[in-house]
Amino acid sequence: MDKTTTLLSSLLFLFTFLTTSFSKNLCHKDDKNTLLKIKKSLNNPYHLSTWDPQSDCCSWYGLECGDATVNHRVISLAIFSGQISGQIPLEVGDLPYLQTLIFRKLTNLTGQIPPTITKLKNLRFLWLSWTNLTGPVPGFLSQLMELDYLNLSFNELSGSIPSSLSLLPKLKYIDLSRNKLTGSIPESFGSFPGTVPDLYLSHNQLSGSIPKSLGNLDFNRIDFSWNKLEGDASLLFGANKTTGYIDLSRNMFQFDLSKVKIPKTLGILDLNHNGITGNIPVQWTEAPLQFFNVSYNKLCGRIPSGGKLQTFDSSSYFHNKCLCGAPLKSCK
Repeated sequence: MDKTTTLLSSLLFLFTFLTTSFSKNLCHKDDKNTLLKIKKSLNNPYHLSTWDPQSDCCSWYGLECGDATVNHRVISLAIFSGQISGQIPLEVGDLPYLQTLIFRKLTNLTGQIPPTITKLKNLRFLWLSWTNLTGPVPGFLSQLMELDYLNLSFNELSGSIPSSLSLLPKLKYIDLSRNKLTGSIPESFGSFPGTVPDLYLSHNQLSGSIPKSLGNLDFNRIDFSWNKLEGDASLLFGANKTTGYIDLSRNMFQFDLSKVKIPKTLGILDLNHNGITGNIPVQWTEAPLQFFNVSYNKLCGRIPSGGKLQTFDSSSYFHNKCLCGAPLKSCK
């Protein structure tokens, strides 16, 4: 073996040794201890079998560590679609660098959202859905000042929506749909300090009218469907807004549609099963609608021709008082 080959072999061995040694010590010992406590709290499920104390926790299932700037601390914990029972471990609050926390499609996960989550001062992304979590949407979530994504959908949460959520300065997405929430939409939701968030509140038992303050906001997406909301929802519309998605179906809204102008950006509009009166304005032909449904209301008059309104079949219009014109029967 010549000197060059020997040197290359030695360098390769050294590189492999250093890489292996470094990777074994990549995981911070405090994070590893916390994660092992979380595993124990969840009854040591097979789903977390890679969580071996003899290996680097940054390589474990559902874990992501940051780079050297945060000393390779755990920044993401994502557990989903597993046979896991128990409650969200209190120890999740002991991962101080955590930015993402996901517990999803874990139907045997029960109990309430633990207050120790408030210790996660770097948390940006909280997704707890498709579980059997109970109790309220906690007001203490408003302490997570870095949070920009909140998804608590498909749970068994009850009680009212905490108005304090509107204090979060970076929140861009709120999904509280498919729960058992009651009460009204908070008035404070008309005064988010930062970007107006996408707001999904569907399939609950919310009641009352939409706060007037929401009419001042330019939402991108709103879904209030399948609730018990009533009154005038026309304040959510406006020709100068940039909203792309509005679903108000399956409520008890009552207002005159005749003078309602919709954004020229609106692609999804669902108003079915309400008590809306009036006629469909000609201005609506200017919107790039991809989905449209005004069935089961009390609308009258001719369906305006042009634009996208004739691209939808009769099911989008039927069971109204006296609508006529394509795709329904011609007007007399």
